[in-house]
Amino acid sequence: MHATLPPVSFDPDHGIAVLRTPNSLYALRLAADGSPRHLSWGPPVDTSTLAEVPDAVSPAASSFESDAAADELAPQTGARFGPAGLQVRFADGTRGAQWRFAGHRVDGGELRLLLDDRHRPLRAALCYRVRSDTDVIERWTELTHTGPADGPPDPVTVDRLDSASWTAPPLPDYRLSHLVGGWNSEFRLQRDRLPVAETVLTSRRGLTGHHASPWLALDDGTAAEDRGEVWSTALAWSGSWRVTVHRDPGGRTTWTGGFGHEGLQWTLRPGETLRTPVYAGLYTAHGFGAASRAWHQYVRAHVLPEPERDRPVLYNSWEATGFEVDEAGQIRLARLASRVGAELFVLDDGWFGTRRDDRSGLGDWTPRPEAFPRGLRPLVDEVHGLGMEFGLWVEPEMVNRDSALYRAHPEWVLHSPRLDATELRNQLVLNFARPEVEAWAAETLDRLVRENDVDWLKWDANRAFTEAGWDGHPDPDRLWIDHTRAVHRVMDGLRAAHPGLRIEACAGGGGRVDLGVLARTDQAWTSDNTDPVDRIGIQHGFGQLFPAQAMAAWVTDSPNTATGRRTPLRFRFHVAMAGALGLGGDLTSWSEEELAATAELVAVYKEIRPLVQRGLQYRVAEGPVTAVHYAAPDDSEHALLTWRPTTRFGHPAAPVRLPALDPGARYRDLDSDRVHSGAALVRHGIDPRLPAGDHAGSLIRLRRVGS
Repeated sequence: MHATLPPVSFDPDHGIAVLRTPNSLYALRLAADGSPRHLSWGPPVDTSTLAEVPDAVSPAASSFESDAAADELAPQTGARFGPAGLQVRFADGTRGAQWRFAGHRVDGGELRLLLDDRHRPLRAALCYRVRSDTDVIERWTELTHTGPADGPPDPVTVDRLDSASWTAPPLPDYRLSHLVGGWNSEFRLQRDRLPVAETVLTSRRGLTGHHASPWLALDDGTAAEDRGEVWSTALAWSGSWRVTVHRDPGGRTTWTGGFGHEGLQWTLRPGETLRTPVYAGLYTAHGFGAASRAWHQYVRAHVLPEPERDRPVLYNSWEATGFEVDEAGQIRLARLASRVGAELFVLDDGWFGTRRDDRSGLGDWTPRPEAFPRGLRPLVDEVHGLGMEFGLWVEPEMVNRDSALYRAHPEWVLHSPRLDATELRNQLVLNFARPEVEAWAAETLDRLVRENDVDWLKWDANRAFTEAGWDGHPDPDRLWIDHTRAVHRVMDGLRAAHPGLRIEACAGGGGRVDLGVLARTDQAWTSDNTDPVDRIGIQHGFGQLFPAQAMAAWVTDSPNTATGRRTPLRFRFHVAMAGALGLGGDLTSWSEEELAATAELVAVYKEIRPLVQRGLQYRVAEGPVTAVHYAAPDDSEHALLTWRPTTRFGHPAAPVRLPALDPGARYRDLDSDRVHSGAALVRHGIDPRLPAGDHAGSLIRLRRVGS
């Protein structure tokens, strides 16, 4: 943060608010109608000049065009024809708000701009927060019905309430980076020229989604990993969401985003406030790599719980046993997992109720008697006796019709009685927005953790919302908000009641990964697809926003269960070492040679784990050879992971340049014992030493030995 300037300031004479981060400045100005309008977002500038910046003028100014100065949160009134971030309707049918400025509040790094409707009992607070250790700006909105609680019960219908609208500066062109995919193919980075149109990124599934992510980046089409201005935003929400990017023909590019999707309505009653999730944004002048590192630092410092704790090397039993779990088989796997260096043993699906396949048992979270006649305690004691922590898979938001819970409470599921219910994976979704369902989940999971000394929960959610009704409720669409908030509260409550407990987020793989869920979980299951060739691309997209510390990455069997591809064990390890390493294969079928190699590679990973999980990540090669460099913040240690899925004759792997090194220093290769000059590694690169053939990977470790 600038030493002599406050992080937040407001000039009442000019109506200008300024937010300062270590390397950027964000400014807005009140328009004549009282609406806050965007002024600047980019590198630091002399704030005394901001008052001299003229109001934006549309090059196509006419009675058919909107105001050229973009709203910080656009209502649907006046000459505004772009996407509205606030859409409200009053009891008499009138739509839209018309603001008058009602004041501001500054509290350290937080700014609140208060807006009152000129004619109606409605107030909006546009909220901003900056911190001294990050360029990320957090924004959210609070909308309040200011009518008296004992007055006329005239509700306000909210059709859209976004967290924030963002504005890019005028650029020669615009390019949109975002993440696309599907189950088993999440987080695929897509970069496209932004069309002159509205581009909608959304999830209508009740979860963050496999198919899109509420993260994006904008640049002028020329930015690269190590250069160029980049504007990037990410929404901290784990349910349905929508972001609309609007590039208009007059040259202005804005985007607005928040929770919910089109077609939903929420009711705001007198005295009630609706608060949105945080929509965070950052600017950098140094390319996509710098943007990712800034996000990673922010997530570690202000999102992830306990970022200083190593994410353990886990073993998960799912791919070894599927639903065929029993005490003896799990103990055998636990002993093998301990032998190869696992620190956490996770018992996956199949351990509870009548669960022998995916048709029954969900909702009945007690051990299956046939599989665990003595309960889970003998397995838990064995795992703890082997020096490992014990983890358990749960899917608390779901229920099978064939379960004691559903038979007792069929009304607890999301449903519309006048519609046929869609079953996906033979299960239905419990309505966590119902207080009694949230209370049941909190009590059930608390008892499960307490009675079995559970150290780790893998919280899964294996289907989207369908027919999401709430029969008889006066505000049924609130379930789309309140379900997600209840899930967050249950997770928060479990962590508060059990301080040592850690939670892994999962939704059929990467179907619910966002800044909201990561604020109460330690890592996310990235994808059900563990094929290392596919994982290179999946992990590349994941790392645009999220740090390696939060990315669960497993070594599993060959051939891979998802793709059938055969790959060498070391290649599988070198890809998985790029995140929070886990093991997921059937260890009982691995040879003694494979088990010995696994133990060796797990030990090597533990040596580089501080670098991978808490270091600075540089993507230093993409294409036929991909490489990621992890650097200690003090430049003392470095690890380079390199992968080549396929070989092309006559195309040897080129040296990989390491721009994060100090050109004036010297570095020792810990495997070859050779000392390199930093200048040579920065300018000319290092031989990645990839073995011959397809599916090759390597790890190179460097230590600074002087200048």
